[in-house]
Amino acid sequence: QLQLVESGGGLVQSGGSLTLSCATSGSTLDYWTIGWFRQAPGKEREGVSCISSSPGISHIDYEASVKGRFTISKGSAKNTVYLQMNSLKPEDTAVYYCAARPTVAALCTLRAELYFSWGRGTQVTVSS
Repeated sequence: QLQLVESGGGLVQSGGSLTLSCATSGSTLDYWTIGWFRQAPGKEREGVSCISSSPGISHIDYEASVKGRFTISKGSAKNTVYLQMNSLKPEDTAVYYCAARPTVAALCTLRAELYFSWGRGTQVTVSS
């Protein structure tokens, strides 16, 4: 079982940047897909970005509204996944979660119901 802990959230002005970290333990990430999700008050949880990996597989995807602004990556130690968020907007305000699922397909998914290990989240607030 993979354990995940998010960090890096905070308060930032519109147009600013934040980098979220998802530190994992319990297994290497070699055969896991990691997703970033967010949930704003009164809204459903939505997928933001995902990265899958296993031998011969590497795929990244983004939700349309964050393409070109957010970048997902793995750290050099490969047990941490980052979400670099640039040009932040007030509508990016949410609790951000990372989640994991075994890599079972070449393409990662932004469907939250397919992930079964979740962190507790980190708050991102973007002021206008």
